[in-house]
Amino acid sequence: MQGTIKHYDADSHRGSLLTDDRTEIAIDEGSLADPSILLLRIGQRVRFEVEAAEGGSVARGLHLVTF
Repeated sequence: MQGTIKHYDADSHRGSLLTDDRTEIAIDEGSLADPSILLLRIGQRVRFEVEAAEGGSVARGLHLVTF
């Protein structure tokens, strides 16, 4: 699955992304698969898996598609 970063707070490692069908998915401290990613920027394309969580869906295994 792919999407676009909607917002991201580097201090808390939380934010959200929009899938291509405009579904909003949460990002948390466990979402990033690549430890070299220090910051996600608004509009950046990513690929990820979706995991069901309390209160909604959360991105897992997140990788950058664009830099």
